[in-house]
Amino acid sequence: MPVIVGVTGASGSILAKSTIDRFLEYGIPVILTVSSAARIVWEKEMDSSFGEELEKWSSNKNFKFYQIGELAAPIASGTFSTRGMVIIPASMSTVAALSQGLSDNLLRRAADVSFKEKRTVVMVPRETPLHAIHLRNLSDLAMMGATILPPNPAFYLFQNSINDIVEFIVERIMVLFGVKSELPEKMQYKKDYIGEKID
Repeated sequence: MPVIVGVTGASGSILAKSTIDRFLEYGIPVILTVSSAARIVWEKEMDSSFGEELEKWSSNKNFKFYQIGELAAPIASGTFSTRGMVIIPASMSTVAALSQGLSDNLLRRAADVSFKEKRTVVMVPRETPLHAIHLRNLSDLAMMGATILPPNPAFYLFQNSINDIVEFIVERIMVLFGVKSELPEKMQYKKDYIGEKID
């Protein structure tokens, strides 16, 4: 079954790209939908255009893309089976809309469907600092069953680059969708080091 990937206009386009790439590497089908704001942010943050990446992904038989306004797409219905959905990055406006049950575009409708069908929903919020309304909305989504996964660095791994941080977050997402993580092997040396420090 496919995983739905929703990309909003928050900063962090590299997180979305790397997540899609990893799912496809593992042979897991991906259904993608992105907001208009997400495309704008992508062009600001990424070296390759969204169109170039979309063309590359579309050559993979496990990839499908739907425009944000295609409310007749299969992922708008609970009768279409999926593994669930990851919204990465998740803007605070999308978080707010979902916490209020709004489903006025395909991304929000697909998330609403995932909630009502009790499927895995992972939110990767990109905002800091967070004020009380942000926190309340995220808490509401967590109570609905979402996993809130902020893209925080793993300081104990002594990460040296943005790519290291992205890789860590993507691996955490893979685990949440039932994919065996490569992290234990990569973390072994650091784990031993931390253990020595704690002892």
